[in-house]
Amino acid sequence: MQILVYGYGNPGRQDDGLGIALVTQLEKWAADNQFSGIEFDNNYQLNIEDAEAISTHDLVIFADASEEEIDDFCLSVVDGTGKLAFTTHAASPAYVLKLCQELFHKDPLVLLLHIKGYAWDFKEGLSHRAEENLQAAYHYMTDLLNGPDEAIASLDKLKLC
Repeated sequence: MQILVYGYGNPGRQDDGLGIALVTQLEKWAADNQFSGIEFDNNYQLNIEDAEAISTHDLVIFADASEEEIDDFCLSVVDGTGKLAFTTHAASPAYVLKLCQELFHKDPLVLLLHIKGYAWDFKEGLSHRAEENLQAAYHYMTDLLNGPDEAIASLDKLKLC
């Protein structure tokens, strides 16, 4: 199984950098444990070009900070019904998947990991509470990535939003 974990957000806006912080930690964990078949990427935002990047994977997990009323983190299943946002410089995971399906005729399983954030000021560094949520998401993801076939065989076993 080819897996892509893709974090996005702005580390210069405090907790908005949660997705990128998670990918940084997971990338180190994967290297330390010599995992193969897992790729990592991050950016400030998703772009339409990411449709090609996800087309070569079976499982894609996007990670982003969330302002939603969730506990520490949760996953949602992304379908290809997304519409383009105001500008082509920012695309949603659903829109990236839709482009992947239409342009490359590929349909990977795409999940969005929402990590609860609290502070969004223009400064670097996560808030204490967001850091705790990041660590909870990190431990969950290392378990999931240790046995992705088992984890996704039954989506109801995932920590869904």
